[in-house]
Amino acid sequence: MTPPAAVRRPPLEEWLAGRRGETEAALLRVLPAAGEPLSDAMRYSVLAGGKRLRPILALTLYDVCGGASPVPSEVAEAAAALELVHTYSLIHDDLPCMDDDTLRRGRPTCHVVHGEAMALLAGDALQTLGFELLATRPSGKEAAPRRAEAVALLARAIGVSGMAGGQALDLAAQGAVGRGAGAAERLREIHEKKTGRLLQASAELGAVLAGAPPVRRSDVARYGVLLGLLFQIADDLLDVTASADALGKTAGKDAAQEKLTYPALFGLEGARAERDRALAAALEAAEAVEGGPGILSELARYAAHRDR
Repeated sequence: MTPPAAVRRPPLEEWLAGRRGETEAALLRVLPAAGEPLSDAMRYSVLAGGKRLRPILALTLYDVCGGASPVPSEVAEAAAALELVHTYSLIHDDLPCMDDDTLRRGRPTCHVVHGEAMALLAGDALQTLGFELLATRPSGKEAAPRRAEAVALLARAIGVSGMAGGQALDLAAQGAVGRGAGAAERLREIHEKKTGRLLQASAELGAVLAGAPPVRRSDVARYGVLLGLLFQIADDLLDVTASADALGKTAGKDAAQEKLTYPALFGLEGARAERDRALAAALEAAEAVEGGPGILSELARYAAHRDR
C-alpha cells in the first residue's frame, strides 16, 4: 500500500478548506431546523464558524488508516458529532458561572444573545445530539461494534477524567499561578484533560471508524495526546500575543483571571520553548502513524503556529 505521506495533496490551507466544507455540510444535515428558540440557539453557536479541527482530525485519521474514499456521508456526520460536543463545551465555558465571556468566534456569546437558560439548554442539546450521531452512524449491523466504541471513546474524553474534570481543575487553579511544587505537572494535567482528551478522541475516532488494528490505534492515540498539548500551549500564547479581533474572543482573560497557563508559569519565551518541544514530539508521533512526514505533520505545525 502506498504510504499516506506519498499521496499528493493540495496545499494545507486548500486541503483544510475542503475538509471544513465536508464538515459544514454534515452539520447542516444533522442540526435541527431553524424557527424554535432552542434550535435557533444551537444553530447560532455551531454555525458561527471556527476551525473545525476536531472533525477534520477525525476525517484525516480515517483517511490515513485506510477508510473508504470518498468519505461516506455517515462517517462525516459521525465526525461532525465532535464539533457539536466541542461547541457545547464552549457555550457552557462562556456562561457567567464559568468564564463569563461575551465574545466567541467574533460574535456575542450564546447566552448574551439567547439568554443564560436557553444557552444552557442549547449546550445540553448539542451534547446529546452528538452522542445520538455516534450511536447511529454509520448505520448497519456490521458497524455496531464501532459505533459502541465511538460512544464510549467520546464519553471518556468529556467526563470526569477528561474535559469536565479538566475544567474543574482549571477553576480550582485560578489565582494559584506559580504557587507550590508541582505547578508544571498540574498545568499539564489541566491541559491534557480540558483540551487534549477531546483531540485525542477525535484522532482515535477516525481510526475506529476506519477499522484500524489496535497497534495502529496506540500510535494514533499518542499523536492525539501530543497534538492536544501542542494546541493548548499555542492557545495560551495567543491569549497573550493576539488581539481580540484576531482571536474572535476576548484576549488577555487568562491573566485577568489569574489562570494557570504556560506563559504565566514559564514566561513568554519559556512557553514558546515548551511549544517547540511539544511540536517536536508531535512530529515524531505523526511519522510513527504515517510512516514518514505527511498530513499529520502538517497539522501539527499548523496547530503550533496558527494565528487564531
